[in-house]
Amino acid sequence: MDFIKIAEEAFATGKQHPSFKAGDTITVAYRITEGTKQRVQLYRGVVLKISGHGDKKRFTVRKMSGTIGVERIFPLESPFIDSIEVNKVGKVRRAKLYYLRALTGKKARIKEKRVNA
Repeated sequence: MDFIKIAEEAFATGKQHPSFKAGDTITVAYRITEGTKQRVQLYRGVVLKISGHGDKKRFTVRKMSGTIGVERIFPLESPFIDSIEVNKVGKVRRAKLYYLRALTGKKARIKEKRVNA
């Protein structure tokens, strides 16, 4: 049992990411290796769901690329994630937003949660 803990700690990145939930619009800075070159690609979209627990936690981000919806799953503890930035905090009433897949245009928008300052 101890060997598993040691292996998990070795692979854990230890990076601190901001807290976000389903419905939030986030920008994920993801490091991509093409041949010998590395570059950071920004992926901005709405968080559809967060699943898993502990270091196996992963989240699904959906963005519109033209008229086509593109979803991507990111492991939270991935060493390739440079940073996560929360752009908007969404006002939703459920944890999994699968219904957004069927909506297009203005219907697919999520209200922004207002913070009293």
